[in-house]
Amino acid sequence: MEQEVFLKGFIVTISLIVAIGAQNAYILKLGLLKQHVLKAALICIFFDAALISAGVLGLGLFIKGNQLLINSIAIFGIGFLCFYAITSFRSALKNESLKIDEEVKTNPVKEVITLVLVFTLLNPHTYLDTVLLIGGIGANVEDSLKMFFILGAVAGSSTWFLSLGFGARVLIPLFKKPITWKILDISIGILMLIIAYSLIDLIKY
Repeated sequence: MEQEVFLKGFIVTISLIVAIGAQNAYILKLGLLKQHVLKAALICIFFDAALISAGVLGLGLFIKGNQLLINSIAIFGIGFLCFYAITSFRSALKNESLKIDEEVKTNPVKEVITLVLVFTLLNPHTYLDTVLLIGGIGANVEDSLKMFFILGAVAGSSTWFLSLGFGARVLIPLFKKPITWKILDISIGILMLIIAYSLIDLIKY
């Protein structure tokens, strides 16, 4: 029974977080640039673990019933995603950001950590996926087995983010072509705008 619950947590988590969102797109980009990948992935895993655990233990019900909190998170998320979309479009126009080699300037670790935290904590979809959806499923598991569900979910999150960050290096030869970087930056910008637009539905009065 414990193994089944562990596997359930693993599969549910993987199935929900593999969709390319703001957080995943940024981890992918760090992986391609080989910049602070492990630190960024560990931050994502830590917050997934914390939020999923909170959801399994009942926080999801509180957030679901607090529309003011949901509105605030959605508004902040929309603002940041639009800002980052513009930044991505501008990056697509700068030749110096389109190379993968030893001469590329490494982004400061504080900047990387800040962006990962923003993508994680100011993105309502983070809470929808971890606290409400995954946490909601885990909340229905027997109390004695909830820890196994959480462990499975954390294992799924760890597998995904570490694979995404370090697996991106396989694509480096492709991304040594400037046009590929331009396409990625433009695609990320468009993705940010789409996600921002989808958050409008969360705002209710």
